[in-house]
Amino acid sequence: MRERIRDKERLEHILAAIDILLDGSKRYTVEQAEKDSIIFYGFVKQVEIIGEATYMLTKEFRDSHPDVEWDVIEGMRHVLVHGYYAITPHKVWRVITNDLPTLRPLIENYIQEKSE
Repeated sequence: MRERIRDKERLEHILAAIDILLDGSKRYTVEQAEKDSIIFYGFVKQVEIIGEATYMLTKEFRDSHPDVEWDVIEGMRHVLVHGYYAITPHKVWRVITNDLPTLRPLIENYIQEKSE
């Protein structure tokens, strides 16, 4: 059973992983990730962490914040873990560049809500 008390901690994990990915995308290019599997799988691991932390959020929290597609985020984690052979650096890069900049401020706001 997921604990409500842990939602803030899970959100903090999501935010930390987002920051690592956004920072990493400034230091590395998708071409570097294509050439170096250690770099690529470092990015993949952080996306997995976002998905796992999302999975661990309580149903009540997720239901009360429908502006995020939690199921899509969780589903990405499943693809990365179980369909790892089909993931490319370009797919991961699209998530980092297209989705995370929009998700980050929402997560920050949710953490702030939990702190009040």
